[in-house]
Amino acid sequence: MTFKAYRIREEGKSFVGSWESLAESDLPDGEVTIEVAYSSVNYKDALSANGNRGVTKEYPHTPGIDAAGVVLKSQDERFTAGDEVVVFGYDLGMNTDGGYGQKIRVPASWVLHKPATLTLADSMAWGTAGFTAALSVQKLERMGIVPDKGPVLVTGATGGVGSVAVALLAKLGFGVIAVSGKPEQSDWLLELGATKVIGRDDVLALKGKAMAKPMYQAAVDTVGGDMVSAIIPQLMPEGAVTTCGMIAGIKLEASVFPFILRGVSLLGVDSVEIPLAEKQAVLDKAANEWALPTLSSMTTEVGRNDLPAVLEKVLNGQGTGRYRVDLNRD
Repeated sequence: MTFKAYRIREEGKSFVGSWESLAESDLPDGEVTIEVAYSSVNYKDALSANGNRGVTKEYPHTPGIDAAGVVLKSQDERFTAGDEVVVFGYDLGMNTDGGYGQKIRVPASWVLHKPATLTLADSMAWGTAGFTAALSVQKLERMGIVPDKGPVLVTGATGGVGSVAVALLAKLGFGVIAVSGKPEQSDWLLELGATKVIGRDDVLALKGKAMAKPMYQAAVDTVGGDMVSAIIPQLMPEGAVTTCGMIAGIKLEASVFPFILRGVSLLGVDSVEIPLAEKQAVLDKAANEWALPTLSSMTTEVGRNDLPAVLEKVLNGQGTGRYRVDLNRD
């Protein structure tokens, strides 16, 4: 029986995507076959769809680093037909055909049980971006960052990771300062829970300073590069900044002074290769104590026909919030 998949093919010097019909025999090896109901759109998906060899080495390929659906068959006793499951991270959508196919086949060690209190649709409203935001907040909590010690900065606040970070930190009682290059989205960020919205230049103005006035208890950085360099000297004693993105660059310049004189910490966040048990724990939190009342307002659902335009928008930094893909809707 055939199914639809958004396949990216290399045509000369270009990469072109289209919905194609595939058979189950086209799927890669794996213990669990899943009928995908929803996926989501992340920056990495946009890179894969545009032929970025750092993400996807060989084409034709089906992107989609997230998938939520129902088990069709399993060679692993932990899963049975009919189970609702979630997959994100590992090699899904990178070099293994991903969630932009109505069926996927993956190793059982990649598959998470969907909590009963979370719908398949909402699990993809979170998606990799949302779970990365949750992992970032979790790292800050483990470093002793608490609401009454000062504000937390969130960069790239209108993006997928940033918007969830703003909403989650606000839910947990933090004063959140959102950083965005989209002033027209300020009201929306305030609705998500930000107490203040500032422009990128307000932070970047102090790039290159060894030390600056301590302004922020902590920060969730989603863009990398100069933004991380500028945040570090503005952190309060024992403050911390998590970083998980590189859209603004892969290099940073920093003095050792903030690390030595204020004891600040720079924390990398990986949502791809972390142990399955930790992913399951974060998914369970998202379904329960970290459930976001604003999740629907930050999520735009699209069908198959809308996917190419959304991928292009996200690639160009024009996306806002989260994008969920309904694999069964044109």
